[in-house]
Amino acid sequence: MPTIELSHVSKVYGTTTLAVDDMSLTVADGEFVVLIGPSGCGKSTLLRMLAGLEDVTTGDVLIDGRRMNDVHPKDRDISMVFQNYALYPHMTVAQNIAFGLRLRRTPRAIIREQVDEVAATLGLAPYLERSPAELSGGQRQRVALARAMVQESRIFLMDEPLSNLDAKLRSTMRAEILTLHRTLGVTTVYVTHDQVEAMTMADRIVLMRDGVVRQLGSPRDLYRRPADRFVATFLGEPEINLLPATWRAGGLDVHGMRVPRDWRPAGVESAGSAGTGAVQLGVRPEHVRVGEATAGASGALLDVEVVLLELRGDDAFATLRADRHTLVAKVPAETPLRSGDRTTARLEADRVHVFDAESGVALAD
Repeated sequence: MPTIELSHVSKVYGTTTLAVDDMSLTVADGEFVVLIGPSGCGKSTLLRMLAGLEDVTTGDVLIDGRRMNDVHPKDRDISMVFQNYALYPHMTVAQNIAFGLRLRRTPRAIIREQVDEVAATLGLAPYLERSPAELSGGQRQRVALARAMVQESRIFLMDEPLSNLDAKLRSTMRAEILTLHRTLGVTTVYVTHDQVEAMTMADRIVLMRDGVVRQLGSPRDLYRRPADRFVATFLGEPEINLLPATWRAGGLDVHGMRVPRDWRPAGVESAGSAGTGAVQLGVRPEHVRVGEATAGASGALLDVEVVLLELRGDDAFATLRADRHTLVAKVPAETPLRSGDRTTARLEADRVHVFDAESGVALAD
């Protein structure tokens, strides 16, 4: 399988609209890389430049070291799966799957053999003579995947392929795509706006904003060691809690919180926007201990009122309100807490992120 390299790639529409800004990225042989970010961040544009469907304004796209900027899409040995399936309504499932092979003038007997094989793999054998209109959304997505697979391309590009499916079917299709990836070992670049897909499917995540890579790494790295406040807030459901604070020599001041002098989240001593010491503390809901979980514990404590309790199966999310803060904590479903209760919340010092209040950059000692 090939290696993909983007070298200082930019894309400008017209004269002023910068969609991708000086991006460099290497995708290793057989890797599954997910591009994620808010709408308009440039992730789909980047995928289309890889496929040759968009011209590169500056920089180079290379596959196995060969420059692809001027190579026609059909000669790049790439298969692309689109969000809207892009099936031909007047063709049967078998004809849709075989379309790329027919363009290559593959012998009819070989086409039939390959179509039958991939249809069996994806559970499409009973539907080969049906039209796309007779299929469910999940079946149509399988046809789109089958069309990509049957071409035996060395690279798969997937542009939000599951966004039109319901939540249960998306989960099933994620598992199927990952199983196919492990079986085929095809180098894959996958675009999504869904953080669950990114976190569960990716070998590495490329998190983009305004055409720029904000952080690149494994799902665990981005979740546990976000480079800045944007990365921290983009990943995680519910969103990370942010508390304004001030660091001064000898102590951390968080309004309304009882903070021991020796409580030191990593990075806080290098804090400060232009020397002011203004920071934001970021703590994920699972690292906020509430009620009985704070009994006898040392650390930063906040007096809170339980505003809302949302049950989510084996656990629950408790919305807590303090004097000037609102935060969410993850608690066991069998918690005795109820709306209106007064209690305490404790932040785990070794799991608190510290961000510069002005720039949002994560601070570390």
